[in-house]
Amino acid sequence: MNFYKKLFNTVLVALMPTILFSASVDEYIDKAKCDQIIDKQLYQICYSYKYKGALGGWVTLKGNLVNTQDDINKRPKFYNEKTIPLQYRTKYKDYTGYGDSWNRGHFVVADADFDYDVKALNKAYTMANIIPQAANVNQKTWIKVEKYGRTLAQKLGYINSISIAKYDDLSNKIGNDIVIPTKLYRIYYNNEAQFEKCFEYENKLDVDYESDKLREHEIDCKIIKL
Repeated sequence: MNFYKKLFNTVLVALMPTILFSASVDEYIDKAKCDQIIDKQLYQICYSYKYKGALGGWVTLKGNLVNTQDDINKRPKFYNEKTIPLQYRTKYKDYTGYGDSWNRGHFVVADADFDYDVKALNKAYTMANIIPQAANVNQKTWIKVEKYGRTLAQKLGYINSISIAKYDDLSNKIGNDIVIPTKLYRIYYNNEAQFEKCFEYENKLDVDYESDKLREHEIDCKIIKL
């Protein structure tokens, strides 16, 4: 009898991770809210015509690829996403004159995520992957959570990454009526490793980047939903 009891407990423990831990894109992103899902093969973007920018997006970063090559000296040029209807399309020139305050910020994927291959890297430079990010957020704070994702991918073999933008102020815009997101979210999960962490960043010009620490942005994943 003890043998069967031990066997049952062993099987139960083995099954628990599968039963209790199953994060997914659908848990965080309601795809019905996407005016268009842009498939870049290596990642996907949930695009909003109203905001002329990404509502969110998702990608799987593979540990054997990230941080394997960082000597691609010539960066690709940003390009307009021609799959988006022209009237809703974000263009490179829309950011001209805003550089000191609002950067062309990589959102769903960073260029460093795809440094392993020139063709892959080019996919990160679609303007559909670009949102107005406060200069210090783009260059000082958000970059930390991006680096953390690549570290997780190497440690766990791969990491699923979800990005979500929150737009609370429709009057806050740059050129071509592109709305500036008020908050940015990044979710990392790996169901096999029973790992999930979520982060929140305020997208504002006066962010205190000098004392900024990654752990201070970690939040309860349950409060995030697009």
